[in-house]
Amino acid sequence: MATRAQRPARNTRAIARGSRETAHSGFLAHARGRWLKIALGISIIAIAAYALIDQQPRPNGGTALGYALGTIGALMILWLSMIGLRKRIITSRPYSLKAWTSAHVYLGLSLVVIGTLHTGFQLGWNIHTLAWALMLIVILSGIYGIIVYARLPELLSANRGETTQPQMLEAIRALDRQLDTAAQPLDKAEADIVRLSLENCDIAGNLWQRLSARQANCGNARARDAIQALVNAQMRTGKPDPRLTQILFLLERKDAGLAQARRHIAMKTRLELWLYIHVPTTFALLAALTAHILSVFLYW
Repeated sequence: MATRAQRPARNTRAIARGSRETAHSGFLAHARGRWLKIALGISIIAIAAYALIDQQPRPNGGTALGYALGTIGALMILWLSMIGLRKRIITSRPYSLKAWTSAHVYLGLSLVVIGTLHTGFQLGWNIHTLAWALMLIVILSGIYGIIVYARLPELLSANRGETTQPQMLEAIRALDRQLDTAAQPLDKAEADIVRLSLENCDIAGNLWQRLSARQANCGNARARDAIQALVNAQMRTGKPDPRLTQILFLLERKDAGLAQARRHIAMKTRLELWLYIHVPTTFALLAALTAHILSVFLYW
């Protein structure tokens, strides 16, 4: 039987353990999925209302249910778009940033149901369908953002190790200085090969190259292959030139450094890319939503 002194200790440990679990729980599981349950409830009610209420002459945004769903959807979009402002405010529960972000995600997903039912599946080439399509793009880009933020930071940390991006770039520059010095005694043809690595080697490149972490025409890879071929040819006929062996070693080290830096840049680009779609499309959605509402009140 536990003594009175042991009970408070156990309670303290349980509270501390619960605090740690709460602190480390992600926004998706915030409050045991409270906002997931709320979003599911809203979606189920909307689907049930759409299925049970007789809308005449046919389901569309101009019926009583259509207006109700449209009003709810518009208010939700306006509230969800305020998360950028919310991130600049520091506060605690019940309006913590984690709770707000959890609500942002799950209520945003429920808009797929609410917005689509609001249209009554009556879609066409007009401002109303444009607002619906922009809403879906915002939601899909948000889903992509959730996925990359769940997976990439850990991969980014593992790839980076103990080094920072500036340190990676400085290591590559140091290898360039060593290559430049090592190439000085070479003849012109061999020095020109080394110059490929020094003058025709981009780390980042265009958007596709940053995302793929690949440079199809990388000067360092071309220089490494050419020097490797020279060393292999010398090994077949005798002892290879130690100067070329040293340059090959430096080129291989630079190749490894470039691969690490490019992977780092690729993952950072993927982390940031969705915001360049999500945020501008959100503003476009707000503009289209405003035009949609004004056209309804002015012309319907």
